Amino acid sequence: MNTRIIGVGSYIPKGIATNNQFENHSFYNEDGSRFGYENTEIIKKFEAITGISERRYIKENLTTSDIAFYAAEKAIADANIDKEDLDYIIVAHNYGDVKHGDHQSDTVPSIGSRVKHLLKIKNPKCVAYDVLFGCPGWIEGVIQANAFIKSGIAKTCLVIGAEALSRVVDQHDRDSMIYSDGAGATIIQETNEDSGIITHSSATYALDEAHFIFFGESNNQEVSDARRYIKMYGRKIYEFALNHVPEAMKACLEKGNTPIEDLKMVFIHQANEKMDEAIIKRFYRLYDKTPPENIMPMSINKLGNSSVATIPTLFDLVKNGSMKNHKLEKGDIILFASVGAGMNINAILYKV
Repeated sequence: MNTRIIGVGSYIPKGIATNNQFENHSFYNEDGSRFGYENTEIIKKFEAITGISERRYIKENLTTSDIAFYAAEKAIADANIDKEDLDYIIVAHNYGDVKHGDHQSDTVPSIGSRVKHLLKIKNPKCVAYDVLFGCPGWIEGVIQANAFIKSGIAKTCLVIGAEALSRVVDQHDRDSMIYSDGAGATIIQETNEDSGIITHSSATYALDEAHFIFFGESNNQEVSDARRYIKMYGRKIYEFALNHVPEAMKACLEKGNTPIEDLKMVFIHQANEKMDEAIIKRFYRLYDKTPPENIMPMSINKLGNSSVATIPTLFDLVKNGSMKNHKLEKGDIILFASVGAGMNINAILYKV
């Protein structure tokens, strides 16, 4: 018995924030000093490094649980299943529901319970809970769903990655330009077919790396409110990712006894275009090879970094033919891989 993705759906917010919307922002360094370049130069360098020209923000009346629900509805419809047959609802996020203009994250009840409520599922045996695992949260949720199904305690699971990072960014921090909002959902089910999850791997590096991504005060020291914002040590994360993610991907491939030549596509967390390209190059270099053309679909240029939502959203776009030059066919071997706060890394080798 294998487990496979039988349905997928995503919610991409309609609100588009282009880079020129940051031209009037006041950017500060971590020590509170003004950044030493004009905003036009900051934005130009930002786009060259990250590949991001625009990102998506949710409307003021929406929260993370709302967009998780929208993506879930689409995945359930795509899978053509009865929502009452779901055994688990697993929602990966990091910051809960933060209402527009609010200073506090709301995680009680859990986002999973809120999604189940919005879906109007009556079955009490459908268990709903949340996963906080940084950006690799959706992959980890799929790994957990796979374990439930393999153990025989579940047959069908809904796994969602949803985040509204626009609610937790410091407008005085250049890194605020990276983040965006979105949600992606998948239905995971047992199958007797020769498809689905081949193998997977996960790791947490917390001895020295735990606080590479954290919650901190605004860079503008004149801001006196008590709000905390998402912060990161970008250079440390870049070096960490390059040193560890390619090895984790290789380990997953070898665990599945799969030659790298058999890989059709790699779905990697959309964190930073240059970083993702460097990870792929280093991954193939471990095999003394060059990455094939179109091996790595990218959505970050238009959608930004929506954390746990990037991979399931990207998978939905490719699966449904919305990504130029990227098409999946039955029997293709693909790799999901992510890195993020914790610091956590994971990967799934998958046969379509």
